[in-house]
Amino acid sequence: MPQPLLPDTSLFTPFLEIPKALTLPAKFNYPFQYVPHPLSLLAAEKLQAYLREQQDWEHNFGLLQGQEGNIIGKMFGVLVVRTQKGQLGYLSAFSGKLAGGYHHAGFVPPVFDALQEGSFLNSGMQELTRINQEIKALQDLKEEENLNRIKRLQQLRKSNSIALQGKLFDQYHFMNQAGETKSLRHIFRKETHKNPPAGAGECAAPKLLHFAFQNNLTPISMAEFWWGLSPKSAHWKHGHYYPACREKCAPILAHMLQGMALEEQQR
Repeated sequence: MPQPLLPDTSLFTPFLEIPKALTLPAKFNYPFQYVPHPLSLLAAEKLQAYLREQQDWEHNFGLLQGQEGNIIGKMFGVLVVRTQKGQLGYLSAFSGKLAGGYHHAGFVPPVFDALQEGSFLNSGMQELTRINQEIKALQDLKEEENLNRIKRLQQLRKSNSIALQGKLFDQYHFMNQAGETKSLRHIFRKETHKNPPAGAGECAAPKLLHFAFQNNLTPISMAEFWWGLSPKSAHWKHGHYYPACREKCAPILAHMLQGMALEEQQR
């Protein structure tokens, strides 16, 4: 059962002052096509101000000269929520990892932390690395008698990889407003009859909604924006707002938003 949010949590940022002209939306915005509500924009601007000034961690967004590491732009999200006591505020999230990790002050945690020490994922990846090294060593010998051994190792690598990915998917469980939880693999098999794509469940929108429902917070509106440069795609522009991605998020959000009043999709 969801537990009430602790009033002293660092993950809920209250609005200290809201312009009187702002009115709350009657329905939650349709995540795949929306114009950000002014309250969501207010929350996003506060998060962006933090991103410009923070010194808690270092991540190369490509916005500053001389930073080390690859340039990795990032999608961020804010979710305006109301507590059980009627207080308005917002939650913040980032997609995937930020500065090499899943946990940072002020951001909701991942639905599942695949990097935790002693995780089955770490040991599974180490085993795959060992198999890869053995395959390479045999290939470097260039001896015909090793071909069957190489094929068996390649098959073992494939089966281990599929099993590891499946086990990872089964660790992600998403809650909706009714407190119903479903696994990532169950959601995708029901909606698409396929396994989830890589990275599903790590986007900002599902993380925000899952945390809100876990803590009895009522979602009011949300917005997602891109922060930084995007060397791999000209689509993402720094500071621009974007809808949730359909490939990874549509099946998850169909479950999470079930029963909620949503704004109509624009035609």
